[in-house]
Amino acid sequence: MSTKPDMIQKCLWLEILMGIFIAGTLSLDCNLLNVHLRRVTWQNLRHLSSMSNSFPVECLRENIAFELPQEFLQYTQPMKRDIKKAFYEMSLQAFNIFSQHTFKYWKERHLKQIQIGLDQQAEYLNQCLEEDKNENEDMKEMKENEMKPSEARVPQLSSLELRRYFHRIDNFLKEKKYSDCAWEIVRVEIRRCLYYFYKFTALFRRK
Repeated sequence: MSTKPDMIQKCLWLEILMGIFIAGTLSLDCNLLNVHLRRVTWQNLRHLSSMSNSFPVECLRENIAFELPQEFLQYTQPMKRDIKKAFYEMSLQAFNIFSQHTFKYWKERHLKQIQIGLDQQAEYLNQCLEEDKNENEDMKEMKENEMKPSEARVPQLSSLELRRYFHRIDNFLKEKKYSDCAWEIVRVEIRRCLYYFYKFTALFRRK
């Protein structure tokens, strides 16, 4: 009688392991970072859209503004390392949101794929940031000395502001006692956040 559920569970874990293998393969080469970020972010956007059939109308009255930092909404002059840091922070914070709490009505397959994608992405970014640090440490001081005053005022993507943004999301879930509506609102908000990060991958690619 339990054959069908067992087979479904095995297929689910097979897909998860395949996702880990693919991400692990890409992580060997930081030159493929943009390919990985674009692919995983797009997949997570799709998973977030598929996790729930529709946004409940009754939840509209509980919707709030989490205030994604303005520099993320208006950022058009990216520095590669700046974007990597922002992606790294986002990956950690979003992973924590989706890993510490569960919502019984979400489709488990999509949730697991999001968790895997964010976790592998964070590891990949950490590896590439370390490589950047080792390779560019000697050049950093020279570039800062040569930088013009106008260039020094280019806005930076702030990891601190991003952490505060996710902290507001986490506090909202706690205040609402992880209600169904709270989770639906958070799902839509993080999908919105990922949309802007997906746009960053196109800017990153042009650099």
